[in-house]
Amino acid sequence: MIETLKHNPTYAWNKSRAVIDIGSNTVRLVVYGGPPRAPVVLLNEKVTAKLGKGVAEVGKLSGKATANVLAALARYKAIIDLGGIGSVDVVATAAVRDASNGQQFLERVRALGFAPRLLSGVEEAETSATGVIGAFPDARGIVGDLGGGSLELVDVADGGTSHGVSMPLGSLRLPALRAGGDRTFARKVGAMLAKADWAAEPGVTLYLVGGSMRAFARAVMVRMNWPVEDTHGFTLDAAKALDLARLLSRRGQAIKPIDGVSTNRLASIPDTAALVAILLRQLSPARIVFSSWGLREGVLFSALSASEQKLHPLVSGVGDFVTQLGITAAEGDAAVRWMQDVAPMARTPLGQAAVLLCLAAGRVEPNLRRETPRAWALRKRWIGVETSGRAILAAALQSSVSRGGSTDDLAVLAPNVDLGEAQTLGLAARLCRRLTAGCVPLIEHTALRMEAGKLSLESVEPALIGDAALRDLKELAQHMGLQIS
Repeated sequence: MIETLKHNPTYAWNKSRAVIDIGSNTVRLVVYGGPPRAPVVLLNEKVTAKLGKGVAEVGKLSGKATANVLAALARYKAIIDLGGIGSVDVVATAAVRDASNGQQFLERVRALGFAPRLLSGVEEAETSATGVIGAFPDARGIVGDLGGGSLELVDVADGGTSHGVSMPLGSLRLPALRAGGDRTFARKVGAMLAKADWAAEPGVTLYLVGGSMRAFARAVMVRMNWPVEDTHGFTLDAAKALDLARLLSRRGQAIKPIDGVSTNRLASIPDTAALVAILLRQLSPARIVFSSWGLREGVLFSALSASEQKLHPLVSGVGDFVTQLGITAAEGDAAVRWMQDVAPMARTPLGQAAVLLCLAAGRVEPNLRRETPRAWALRKRWIGVETSGRAILAAALQSSVSRGGSTDDLAVLAPNVDLGEAQTLGLAARLCRRLTAGCVPLIEHTALRMEAGKLSLESVEPALIGDAALRDLKELAQHMGLQIS
C-alpha cells in the first residue's frame, strides 16, 4: 500500500485540496487527496472553539473563542504553506454571519493570509445539500444540516437544490430552546418553519447532516445493535426513527459513552433527538438517511467539472482502493462483461464496485481473506452507497472468498432477493478470478454462458478449464438452480 500511494500523484500534498470550515461549534481543517470524485481524507483536524455560544448568548463572538480559532487557523496556515497544498477554500457560517463583530473577525482571518468566504444562510444550505448530492447522486428529498448555530433545510432533486433556508436552531442553541418544555420547543420550531415559508412534500427522504446528527445516529445504532458502525448511508424508516428519537430525547437520562462520539457530542444527543422528532412529525418523510458529506464536500463537489461530477463516487472510490492490490479498471470492465448475462447486477454501479472488490479479494493474504467481507463492505467508508448497498457488497464478497457462507445476519440490512443476486455475482466473480487471475486476455478468451436453463463455461483453449473452475461452476449453477452443460 505504501508504495502504491507513494507513486500515485493524486495523493501528493501539492495535488491535494484543503477546506477550512469556520463553524459555530468547531473550526476544522480537512485535507483531501485521491480521486476527485471520491476524495480521501489525508488530514482531519479540529478545534472545538464554540464560536456560536457567545453569539447565542450576547450576539457577538467572545474574545476567548476568537483567540482559540485564530490560534488554530495560524497552525492550519503553517500546515498548508509548508506542505505545499495546492488548493484552499475557507468558509465561515452561522456564528460569524450572525455576530455583531463578525466582520472584524474576518479581517483578522484575512490578516493570517486566508481569503475567507462568509456564506449566507441560503448559500450554506445549498452548499451542504450539494455535498449530499455528491455522496448520493440520486438524492431526492430534503437535506437537514444541523450545525452549532443553525439548521439548514433545502430541497434536492435531479442533481440540483432549491428552497434553501437557515434557521437559528443550531446544537448550541437547542438547550435554551428546550428549557421551556418540549411542547413549547415544538411550537417554536413550527413557528420558525412557518416564518420561513418552508413545507415539504410528504413521503420523501430526509437526509441528515452534521456532527450532532451523526452522534444521534451512533446512539440509535447502539440501541438497535446494528451490525454497521459507519453512520454514512445509515437508513431508517420514519416510524422507527421517530420511536428512537423520542426515546433518546428524554431529559435527565445518562447516555453511556459510545465509541467514536466525543463527550460534547454525547451531551448533545437528547436535544438533537428532540429536534429530529419534531422534523419527522412536521416534514413527514418516508425515511431518513445520514450523510457524512455536507458543507465541506459540497465545496469540493461544486469545483469539479461537469464530466467529473457525473462519475459515480462508489465506483471511483472502489476503483482507487483496489489499485493498491494491482486491480485495474480494465480488469474490472472485462470481468463485468464476462458475467453480466449471468449476474445482471454487475452492470449497475453497485455491481461494478462489487466485482472490483471481489477481484481484489483474491490478492489478499489467505489468512486474512475471511475477514475481508466485513472489513471492506461493512466497516470501510464508502461514498455513494446506503446501508442496503453495504450488505450487498458483503454478500458478494463473502461468496467470492468462502464456500457456503451464510448471509442470515445481513438480512436486517437488505432484502433476501437482493442478497441472493449478490451471491450470484460473488460466485461468478470467484469463478472468473480463479479461472483467469483477472488477466484481461484470459478473460476475453473464455466465456460464461446461460442458455435454456443451463450454465456452461467455454474457452478457445480447453486446457484452461481445470477441476477447480468446474467446481466453482457447479456451485454457481446450484445457487442459481441451473444445470451444467
